[in-house]
Amino acid sequence: MTPNELPLDTAKTEESLGIQEASLRSLSDEEVTSLPELDDTAPVAIPGDTVIAKVPFGGVAPVNLEQRIAELQRQERTLQQDIAQLQGMKSELQGQVTTTQGAIASLLQEGLKDLEQRKRDLQITVEQLERRQERIRAEMRTTFAGTSQDLAIRVQSFKEYLVGSLQDLALAADQLELTKFKEPEKPPVPIATVAAKSLQPPTPKFAEESFQSQTKKIRSLIDQYRSRPDYYGPPWQLRRTFEPIHAERVSNWFFTQGGRGALRTMGSRLQNILITSAIVSVLQELYGDRQTTLVLADSPERLGEWRRGLQDCLGITRSDFGPDRGAALFEDPFVLSQKADRMVKDGLLPLVVIDETEEQIDLTLLQYPLWLAFAPNPQTPSYSNY
Repeated sequence: MTPNELPLDTAKTEESLGIQEASLRSLSDEEVTSLPELDDTAPVAIPGDTVIAKVPFGGVAPVNLEQRIAELQRQERTLQQDIAQLQGMKSELQGQVTTTQGAIASLLQEGLKDLEQRKRDLQITVEQLERRQERIRAEMRTTFAGTSQDLAIRVQSFKEYLVGSLQDLALAADQLELTKFKEPEKPPVPIATVAAKSLQPPTPKFAEESFQSQTKKIRSLIDQYRSRPDYYGPPWQLRRTFEPIHAERVSNWFFTQGGRGALRTMGSRLQNILITSAIVSVLQELYGDRQTTLVLADSPERLGEWRRGLQDCLGITRSDFGPDRGAALFEDPFVLSQKADRMVKDGLLPLVVIDETEEQIDLTLLQYPLWLAFAPNPQTPSYSNY
């Protein structure tokens, strides 16, 4: 039985009690009316086993009527107790329902708070990832745009190199065969001839005259660059890793060729720049501001590579390049020769550096006390042109 059904049962119980009381009254009236009229004067014979109970004025009731009333009263008390018990159960159940509803509401509130917090955290994470994505895209646009353009230029240059390489070699061979040295003005000779002469057995006399007094100092500097590189040293000092093969080329140029000769290319312009930077660093230690580097290449792109490479290897800046600075870049050998002549007259010591792409060397460039030319390797294709 639920608490909602209690009032209905109580009404039914009270209705049944009223019906029973009405029935008892009707029974009492019928018994009284059914009794025979007695004559006051006539004697009444009463059996010996009959019990006469005292009743109120107005009639006589049998003993079973009182028992019935007593039983009904007991039932009434029982029903009242049941009703009170059910009402208590109803109150208890209502309290439990209220408590349960409060607990459910609290759980829902906590769950909503947790979900809202997770939603905020996810939104923050998504915003961070979006900002990171935009930053990466911006870096890709700024970083790879110039690289892609430079790569395209290199690929196109390499294509042109492959197409015209055989023709250039044939033309160089023809010029070598037809060259005559009887005229006062000697025409340019192919760089391969200069490289072959410079790679022949050394001339110790010239080497002794040029660098014998500084031999110990030069060897010490080369060993320092190879074994103890200083990546944060002062300007004009080598700041890059120096391998034994590089040290061998530099030593050969100083002690075998006496500071005037051609070296076989390393196959990469960056490697050639590293060797040149080591030589410049040694000369700066020996001669200081008297020494100036003059670079000759046949295109602005290659000169730009030389400038960036020297800046990176020697720790210098763009302001260190110029006519009256420590380094200068030239496309025309005649202009370079004029600059070197003025420097020699002023008591300075120019170092003429010739890029490997120069197929011919003007003989006037070979008159200066210091010059370095990179000769292409015919057995190994050079990748510095693309």
